Amino acid sequence: MKSGTHIQPHWVSKSLAGIIAGGLLSFAFVGLIVWFGPDGLKGTLTNSELLWKTQFNMWIIAPVWLVILSLTFLFKTGKQAWGYLLLASAVCFSMQAVLRSAL
Repeated sequence: MKSGTHIQPHWVSKSLAGIIAGGLLSFAFVGLIVWFGPDGLKGTLTNSELLWKTQFNMWIIAPVWLVILSLTFLFKTGKQAWGYLLLASAVCFSMQAVLRSAL
């Protein structure tokens, strides 16, 4: 088996990618759900519904971030992890910008 097909350890770069780029991706992903999920931010919500929704969105970032961080170690190299996570973050933030301008 070729050595290039194995998952390389690169634990420092993968960990940093999961923490930094994974954090960006989790904020971007939850932002998409907040803006374009049920009721959005422009929906007619009561004060208690708005408080519940705000708290839920704030607390769901950590589990999403942890899932991304744990999956980061499945990339073959640290460079690949940085590339894919930053690309996914850019796509999510771009989708937010485009969809928010369209609404």
